Amino acid sequence: MTDLPLTPDGGWESLYLAGKWTDVGDRDVLADENPYTREEIATVPAGTEDDVDAAYEAAAEAQERWAAQPPQARAGAITAALEFVGDHRAEITELLAVESGSTQVKCEIELETARGIMQQAASYPFRMDGQHMDSITPGKENVAERVPVGVVGVISPWNFPLHLSMRAVAPAIAAGNAVVLKPASNTPITGGLLLARIFEEAGVPEGLVNVVPGRGSEIGDAVAGHEIPRVIAFTGSTEVGQRVAEQAAGTCALPALELGGNNVHVVTDDADLERAVDGGVFGSFLHQGQICISINRHLVHEDVYDDYVDALADRAASLPTGDPRDEETIVGPIIDESQHDQILEYVEGSVDDGATVEAGGDHDGLVVEPTVLSNVDNDMAAACNEHFGPVAPVIPFSSVDEAIALANDTIHGLSGSVHSEDLEQARTIADGIDTGMIHINDQPINDEPHVPFGGMKQSGIGRYNGEQILEEVTTTKWRSVQHEPREYPF
Repeated sequence: MTDLPLTPDGGWESLYLAGKWTDVGDRDVLADENPYTREEIATVPAGTEDDVDAAYEAAAEAQERWAAQPPQARAGAITAALEFVGDHRAEITELLAVESGSTQVKCEIELETARGIMQQAASYPFRMDGQHMDSITPGKENVAERVPVGVVGVISPWNFPLHLSMRAVAPAIAAGNAVVLKPASNTPITGGLLLARIFEEAGVPEGLVNVVPGRGSEIGDAVAGHEIPRVIAFTGSTEVGQRVAEQAAGTCALPALELGGNNVHVVTDDADLERAVDGGVFGSFLHQGQICISINRHLVHEDVYDDYVDALADRAASLPTGDPRDEETIVGPIIDESQHDQILEYVEGSVDDGATVEAGGDHDGLVVEPTVLSNVDNDMAAACNEHFGPVAPVIPFSSVDEAIALANDTIHGLSGSVHSEDLEQARTIADGIDTGMIHINDQPINDEPHVPFGGMKQSGIGRYNGEQILEEVTTTKWRSVQHEPREYPF
């Protein structure tokens, strides 16, 4: 067990395999950079396919003994991990700020969501129930029981690294599985090595949690297509998720995918505009819009369109930007140059096609100003693409039917929101939008540990949280006992 501090310079130059911190050796390294200062905060080993093999083999060996543990032992490990996170809030917040560019408000939201998931997961060992069923064969007893799948592979993203890794890792462990985790190369600490430290401190057996940082282009297929895992949990873009699903299907592993979104914020003519703008600001600009469930398009009734745009632009222009470690900062840096450049290209392309910049539109380093675009249509670059930035394209509509049609004009179906004082009308719109989650008189960024989380269409397969993630990381086994001699036809 390491006694290194939970700081950016806390000795993260290792992989975590079979309960051991493994030095870089002759491996390549990942340069882990602070997206605001652009300074290197750590160099982390770039795992190899051999490391992936070793991780899965260690996980398979540890899993059988772990599954045999009584439920209170598995629940106790999750509770101990939860306590460790609670005891180290300040250090974890600092890590999230310097590695992922998370502002203080976003850090608090991420920490609380991760802790909620862990609290929910601690109950799973006591919810591994089964069912007795009558048999059509005389003298037979049927039992269907829920059992661990075995080993779960997890590929997590950089935007909510702790939360989106933990929501797969904690339930998998609680249900009696072992885990191999590959964090995003932008956030190898908070999305991976930090979790190794958390569960090591919680006392889980060696090999139960393995962390292999690395570039997706180099080891992603090895993680997703390996023959040992029975579930591959992936969060990321639709394009990469489709590749992960193909690899997982090759070994008949279950792909549990939460993919991209193009979420709408619908504002009707009778909406409470102040309330709708409040939701629109939070839903567009939290964590610089780098959230799969953030608002990608604001659909606003033409009768209130101008007022909404003016109010949204005023609010956007007032948001403090800069260093995410500053408590006043609301909008910090984009994660890297590639994402930054793509966002600006979408804005510039939309302006070229006739959109008007009502607020923002400029940048300072990787900090992109909160940007509001008016005169947008559904085909403009900032609207039809998942822009994943602090950009709020506002599109007018004239009827409920048009709003629904505009909302559904996308390959995605992850989240969304509707504002209306007429709840019957709001429910009509919400029911008409093909999306896995939708929120009335709120905004799309909602995640509760006991409520199903996931999308429709090309936004993913399966669900996280609550009973649904427990179903993903377990399988049903039918066991029968023939108590009396059975007569066979031959």
